Amino acid sequence: MHYSFQIDSYEGYKAAYGKSVQQPEQFWSEIAEQFLWKKKWDKVLQWEFTTPDVKWFINGKLNITENCLDRHLASLGDKPAIIWEPNGVEEPHRVISYNELFFKVNQFVNVLRNNGVKKGDRICIYMGMVPELPIAMLACARVGAIHSVIFGGFSAQSIADRLTDANAAFIITCDGAYRGGKDIQLKSIIDDALVTCSFVRTVIVLNRTNTPVSMIKGRDIWWHEEIQKIEVQGNPVVPAEEMDSEDPLFILYTSGSTGKPKGVVHSSGGYMVYSTYSFVNVFQYKQGDVHFCTADIGWITGHTYIVYSVLCAGGTSVMYEGLPTWPDSGRLWDITDKHKVNVLYTAPTAIRSLMAYGLAPLEGKSLASLKVLGTVGEPINEEAWHWYDEHIGKKRCPIVDTWWQTETGGIMISNLAGITPSKPSYATLPLPGVQPVLVDEQGNVIEGNDVSGNLCIRYPWPSIIRTTYGDHERCRLNYFSSYKGMYFTGDGCYRDANGFYRITGRVDDVLNVSGHRIGTAEVENAINMHTGVLESAVVGYPHDLKGQGIYAFVIMDHAPDDADSIKADIMQTVSRVIGPIARPDKIQLVSGLPKTRSGKIMRRILRKIAENEPGAVGDTSTLLDPAVVEDIKNGGL
Repeated sequence: MHYSFQIDSYEGYKAAYGKSVQQPEQFWSEIAEQFLWKKKWDKVLQWEFTTPDVKWFINGKLNITENCLDRHLASLGDKPAIIWEPNGVEEPHRVISYNELFFKVNQFVNVLRNNGVKKGDRICIYMGMVPELPIAMLACARVGAIHSVIFGGFSAQSIADRLTDANAAFIITCDGAYRGGKDIQLKSIIDDALVTCSFVRTVIVLNRTNTPVSMIKGRDIWWHEEIQKIEVQGNPVVPAEEMDSEDPLFILYTSGSTGKPKGVVHSSGGYMVYSTYSFVNVFQYKQGDVHFCTADIGWITGHTYIVYSVLCAGGTSVMYEGLPTWPDSGRLWDITDKHKVNVLYTAPTAIRSLMAYGLAPLEGKSLASLKVLGTVGEPINEEAWHWYDEHIGKKRCPIVDTWWQTETGGIMISNLAGITPSKPSYATLPLPGVQPVLVDEQGNVIEGNDVSGNLCIRYPWPSIIRTTYGDHERCRLNYFSSYKGMYFTGDGCYRDANGFYRITGRVDDVLNVSGHRIGTAEVENAINMHTGVLESAVVGYPHDLKGQGIYAFVIMDHAPDDADSIKADIMQTVSRVIGPIARPDKIQLVSGLPKTRSGKIMRRILRKIAENEPGAVGDTSTLLDPAVVEDIKNGGL
């Protein structure tokens, strides 16, 4: 599948970028023309950012799965669509061709239909990293149901919150999942979540680990038994449901600065066009290339750059189950050599953790197939960038340092591999169609170069967030109310003398831990559920491996006899309420928190203490009780 919108020179980038700013509607119309539509749009774009209200390819009709599957069958049917590497070394890998993927997706569409799934239904998917996960996603999209994938590390409480918010009547899960040396009991976690979610009608369970599970009569059904029923029916091919360009494709929950997770909604048409455009250009994808994104599909990176964009481009997507360090720290390099991977897209956290093992795991690994390296999730530090460049790319593979968000749907700022310049730790230049702006706290636009400010985007791109599910006002408040007429990213940014962009971290109460966004309020809510806790405040601090670690200051209702066991209990509470991903790295028990006279916690002060810069806390005279700060500096309780 060749798209003529692939940029092939720096001059070509400048021309495409110029056109995308001067004639955005014509620019995106020409790109969208290259996809398969059931009916062409009447109007390219309608937008305003105050409400906000953004619509792309208005009245266009399509189904994304026809672009991922049907259109490739004649020319690429026998080519690998998905290559899957299992967690265990004993189990064989699987190669699924486009023909086979099309067959399996249709089979599962029939399963969904047999169980009453209709267009617009919300389906929660809580599975391990197995090929049946993208099969389930594509089947939902084909039938017109809205999928909401939940990361396999979230707790029962976190799942229940998301199920309730989406009012999801259907769940697709596994009996269990393998992750390194652990077996995760997915079905039993779902059972715990469903205690408070009586609106869930059907749970489809894939047998992955042969873990004994309780199957509730009338609610729980086995995936393989449902497939057997379809085989008896003769596996009919199901025409893809006609979707409006603005019909929701999926909901993906992300942490915000308040405790309640918010469901980011992406559309069918705009998301398809932008995600594929970004994939083909950033990675300079060529037909036949093998693309290996190490993300979990539970996050946006997996949605966009394992499933939808790669398949829309007729690409081969490698996905793996487990961890980069299991059964040893050569795992990613073994997969790269085994499947002759051309593009490797991973997180700075993974690179830093693999650096710690030294060069021994690389001995005997060729890595000669690699052409492009990529990083995602957080800014990559220079040391990790150079290690990646030298030892993995052998100084011959461009590194694309990609900045984007769950809400943006696709990569927004990045060098294009081998086409536009790169600079260690810089995302560099915006993609065509993306208009970044730096603003000060008052919302004044900061012009020129060698400047810092808050990063906003001043014009819509096709895969921009449409709403937060069931609460449009929350979408407006979160992203469009801080700076008039702009989308606010929540990130600080520096623009250097050459106009290259470098993301400097969150400026709101959201942490970026191992490339995953976690709201401070969500962690505080979980800590405060512990019986002995009166109040808590959470901040981020520099962490060698994760980029940012979680530092919690906690007030107890009485001085504990054993502080260490209380801290361990609090960590366990957070793991149980949210999931291990949000467990604090450090907990400091304190007698009080620095507050203004109006009761607002001064996180700036706590951040300086957590960053081990107690001398830089600044003026404390306006605090309700300045003595609290000295107490915290001296170690608290």
